[in-house]
Amino acid sequence: MWREGTHEDDDAVVALCLALNLEDPGPLPVDEDQVRRTLSELRSRPLRGKALVLEVGGVVQGYALLIAFWSNELGGEVCVIDEIYVAPDFRGHRHAATLVGGLQQAWGRPMVAAALETSPANERAGAFFRRLGFEGSNTAMVRRYAGGR
Repeated sequence: MWREGTHEDDDAVVALCLALNLEDPGPLPVDEDQVRRTLSELRSRPLRGKALVLEVGGVVQGYALLIAFWSNELGGEVCVIDEIYVAPDFRGHRHAATLVGGLQQAWGRPMVAAALETSPANERAGAFFRRLGFEGSNTAMVRRYAGGR
């Protein structure tokens, strides 16, 4: 069952986030302090988004970071699934599909769209999200890193 994460879930979320970044690394490494700052920020400023956890049998087996993005082009708030991860032994049981199917309810406020990124090398994730109704857009995200990152 997906639910909003609490402070008591932080250690599990950190471990799962680090596992995600080992399995499917992003452009920059992620460390424990960074994850804890994100969780703290989402708790202290809920308009930025929220952290959800997947609890199975009383144990956290997955997490999702939902981040708010206002789109002038789309005329409202976009819920960005910044990260979603289900522990390997719990994949294939429709946990991620259940979250996406109930995303509006999990988000808890109006949204005009949901968005996410997948790395091009992760073909399995891309195919999975396309089956759930996500599609490419006519834009591509580009980044310029600020500061020391």
